[in-house]
Amino acid sequence: MNYTKDEVLEYVREEDVKFIRLAFCDVYGRQKNISIMPDELERAFDGGIPFYPSAVCGFEGESSLSLRPDPATLSVLPWRPEHGRVVRMYSTVAQTDGTPHPADTRSLLRAAAGEAEEAGLSFLFGLQQTFYLFRTDEDGRPTKIPYDRAGYMDIAPEDRGENIRREVCLTLEQMGIRPESSCHEEGPGQNKIDFRFSDALSAADNAMTFQTVVRTAAHRNGLAADFSPKPLDGEPGNGCHVNYSVRSAEDSLGAVTAGILSFLDTMTAFLNPTEDSCRRLAGRDNSAAWSGRDRSRLVWIPEGRNRAELRSPDPGANPYLALTLLIRAGLEGYKTGAVLPPEGEPLDGRRLPADLPSARILARDSGFIRDCLPPAVRKAYGAE
Repeated sequence: MNYTKDEVLEYVREEDVKFIRLAFCDVYGRQKNISIMPDELERAFDGGIPFYPSAVCGFEGESSLSLRPDPATLSVLPWRPEHGRVVRMYSTVAQTDGTPHPADTRSLLRAAAGEAEEAGLSFLFGLQQTFYLFRTDEDGRPTKIPYDRAGYMDIAPEDRGENIRREVCLTLEQMGIRPESSCHEEGPGQNKIDFRFSDALSAADNAMTFQTVVRTAAHRNGLAADFSPKPLDGEPGNGCHVNYSVRSAEDSLGAVTAGILSFLDTMTAFLNPTEDSCRRLAGRDNSAAWSGRDRSRLVWIPEGRNRAELRSPDPGANPYLALTLLIRAGLEGYKTGAVLPPEGEPLDGRRLPADLPSARILARDSGFIRDCLPPAVRKAYGAE
C-alpha cells in the first residue's frame, strides 16, 4: 500500500481504528506482536514502543528494545470487527539508539535488497507455500486426520479445502495481497496458493501474512492448518518454493542462479532448519543442479522464461533470512561472473547436507555465512 506516517495517522482517525498491532518476528520467523491504542501511534512512529525482549528468541540478553512501525505495511485485519477496527503494521526491532537490532531479520533483508539495487540487480520473488488442513478433536486441538483424501488438482466434493482456499484468497485481497492461483496439492488435505512476484521485502511480509491468514481461516472453520515440513509419514512434505527473477542491464539470471547453487549447501541450515526439514528432503536427488525440463531438480528454470524456482526451502524457514541469503548468494554469483553447469549436472559436485548437524557444521565453517549474518543469528541456528 505504501502509506506514509501522516496517511496512517489520518486513516486511524477516520476509519474507527481502535487497536494497532505492531508485528515482528523472532529470529526463527515466528510472528509476534504488541497491540497499542490509537493515542500511542504517534509515539510509536517517533520513538518506538518499548518491550521486554528476553523471552523472544534471538533477542535474549537485551534489557529493552522497541518496535518502530513501517507505515508502508499498514493493513486492516478483515476477520476482526468492522466497528472498532484492528490494523497491523510490520515493525523494526530497534536498539536504544534507534538502529535495527542485529537479529532483526527484516532489516537484514532490507539491507541485502538495497545492496543488490546498488549493484544494478532488482530481485523479484514469489513464495509458494503448501500446507495441510487437519481436523481437530472435541477440545479444538489439532489431530493428524486430514480434512479430505483428495489428490493433486482434484475438485469438490473430493477436494474439501476449496472453500478454505477461497476464504484465504478473498481475505488476502482485502489486505492488498494478490494471490495468483490455488489448488489441492498431492497429499490428503494438502493445499497450495501461489502469489504474484513482488519485491523482496513485500514477498517476505506476504509470506508471514499468508500463514497467519491460513491459520485464522482454518480455525474459523473448526480445522487446524499445518505448515511443518513433514506432517505425515509416507505423504508429501510441505515446501516453500521460491520463485525469483532478476532485472538488470544484462541477462543475469544464470550468474545469479549459479551463485545460489554454489552456496546452497551452506544455506541449508537456514532454509531447512529442523529435523523434519531433513525428513522432507530425504530420498530425493539433492545435488546442486538445475533443469529446464525436470522440476524435481533443486532449481527449475522454465525454458524461454526469465525466472527460476528454488525447490528445497520449506515453510519452517524464516522468509526474511531465506531471501537475505538468496539475494547475497545471487549477488556474489553476479559479481564473480559465475557460470551454470550443464543441465542436470551438480555444480562442483555439491549436494545438500543429509542431516541437520551436518548442515550446521557447513554453515559454521562458511565464510559466506559469516559475511551475511551477524553472530546473534548464526548462534541461534547453531552456526556460530
